[in-house]
Amino acid sequence: MEKNYSNYDLDNLDVQILSILMEDASIPYTEIAKKLIVSGGTIHVRMKKMEELGIIHGSNLIINPQKVGFDITAFLGIYLEKGSQYSDAVQQLKEIKEVVELHYCTGQYSMFAKIICRDTAHLRKVLNEDIQGLKGIQRTETIISLEESIKRQITL
Repeated sequence: MEKNYSNYDLDNLDVQILSILMEDASIPYTEIAKKLIVSGGTIHVRMKKMEELGIIHGSNLIINPQKVGFDITAFLGIYLEKGSQYSDAVQQLKEIKEVVELHYCTGQYSMFAKIICRDTAHLRKVLNEDIQGLKGIQRTETIISLEESIKRQITL
């Protein structure tokens, strides 16, 4: 269970640690410690505390989808038949590996998803067979991305 960290104030050292790791999550704690002129143990303790508080969630390897054969990124506005079907729809959408992000949102759509596919035939299959056939989904609207111009995390 994730702890509430809204009352936890990041100090300057925490921000510096996170900033370094956000640039390169593979950097060893000992190297961070040298840069910040503290002990490796200090970095380890700070990281453990921020993990326990839910401020950070591990680290990720980021691949370029195009380099591994996934050339289409699309955004999908999803309309539900009823708002009460949200939880069931989320569970069903989790089973579709091409859905890489899903947001419950205000406005025109009930949910907004990011999907990544190999090509247009794959996209058509995911939309028509996998997503639009799910129980509770009334209809969808698709926006195909032509280029990702900015992708970053929030800076601290």
